This record gives sequence, C-alpha cells and structure tokens, in this order.
Amino acid sequence: MASKLVGFFAVPSNAMVMLCVLGALLLLTRWRRGGRRLLMLGLALLLIAGFSPLGNVLLLSLTERFPAWQFDGRAPDGVIVLGGAIDSEASLARHALEVDGSAERVVAMLQLAQRFPKARIVFSGGSANLLQAPVPEAPLAGELLQSFGVAADRIVLEDRSRTTAENAAFTRELIAPKPGERWLLVTSAFHMPRSIAAFRAVGFDVEAYPVDWRTRGWSDAVKPFDQISAGLARTDVAVHEWVGLIAYRLAGRSAELVPGPAK
Repeated sequence: MASKLVGFFAVPSNAMVMLCVLGALLLLTRWRRGGRRLLMLGLALLLIAGFSPLGNVLLLSLTERFPAWQFDGRAPDGVIVLGGAIDSEASLARHALEVDGSAERVVAMLQLAQRFPKARIVFSGGSANLLQAPVPEAPLAGELLQSFGVAADRIVLEDRSRTTAENAAFTRELIAPKPGERWLLVTSAFHMPRSIAAFRAVGFDVEAYPVDWRTRGWSDAVKPFDQISAGLARTDVAVHEWVGLIAYRLAGRSAELVPGPAK
C-alpha cells in the first residue's frame, strides 16, 4: 500500500491535482491565504506542464541519446524485445492481443523476426501488477510470433521480470550470450538510456534499436500542446523515466546517469 501511495504522488499530474485539492480544502479553514497560494501554484504547474513544451523537452533529452539503428551488413545473432507494450490483463479478458501506446515494440519484433530469419527472438516481460494475479506478457508475445510463422526454436521467453533491471539480469541468465555475438535491444526511445544502463550493469553488451519515439525531433522542443491532457501525459512519461535513471544511478544499477552510445 505504501509503495502504491508513493507511486501515485510520483506521477507529476497526480501531485499537481492533489496540490490544487489541498489548496481548495484549506480555503475552507483559517489557513485561507496558504490555501490560495497552494491552489494558484497547483493550477500554474498544471498549465505549464499541460500546454508548454516542457514534456517534449524532458523526453527529447532521452530519446535523442541513441540514434535509429542502421544495418551495416552483419545480421544480428539475436533480438531482445522488452515488455511494456502488451496489456496482458486486457488480452486475457478479451481473448485477443491488446497493445498500448508502446505497440511499436511489437511491430519491430515482428519486422526483425522476418528480416533476420536466423536470429533468435527474445521477449522479456513478466507482470508488474502487485494487486492482482500476475499475467506475464511473454507468453502472449510467443503466441504472436508463432502465429506469424516464427519457428518455436527461435523464440525465447523471459516471463519473470517486473523491472528493467530484472529484464537485463534474467535475460542474460537465460540466453548466456557468447563473446562476439551481436544482440539488438528493442524498446521505446525514451526508455533506451535506462535499458542500456541496466544491460551494461550485468555485463551484456547490446546495440540499441529504439522505437516509439513520440516526437518528430528537436523541433518539438518549442511546440506547445493544444490539449492539456496530452502535455500532462508527456510530462508524466518523461519525469517517470528521469526518476528511474536517477534511482538506478543511486542504487548502483548504472555507472552513468544518462548512458549514450558506446564509444
């Protein structure tokens, strides 16, 4: 319960709304002046985060760390796709595959499986649901791959991980990569720095294959949002990722605050 409470207030839009609520409640007490200030602060933050390009700026500082992968003539030995794109609970309830805003990870998985027919395809994704019976993503991804004709002996499923750090540790343990092998890592562009950091921390050298960019490039750093919900959603995603990077660095799960391509 405590972790859920902390997680709720760690979402910027939630914190801003609760600031407004607290301010409004204080208006009914003798602390009206303080309540007015809190309410004004909360509203100002909501407007800034919702309409200004702040969310884009925070996100671009992550997505632009790793460029799009370029094929140099040497096929990869394997492709690792991180979970976070399949809504496993909804898929189970509907008896059909349901994807979320990071569906590009699934699309890239299928494209790479066909483009490099000898590469192993690894899907790493358990379930981070702490309130209900966990429904891992990996088995659903495995079924999808086989429905597209990918041979079962090419598919490796890691279904225990709940975090990015566990993605890296459990995947390395499962596939035991050999020296000289080439492995691609597929995840959202904004999530790539933390993902690369986690894989480097366990001694697994992978190449970034970013997808799900969310922006057109640095030109969006000056583009305001025309819907407050879109701006708040972008800010929430970016702040969550920045908090994750800081936490990984402090916990020793990363040797760099914001990793970049290997030199």
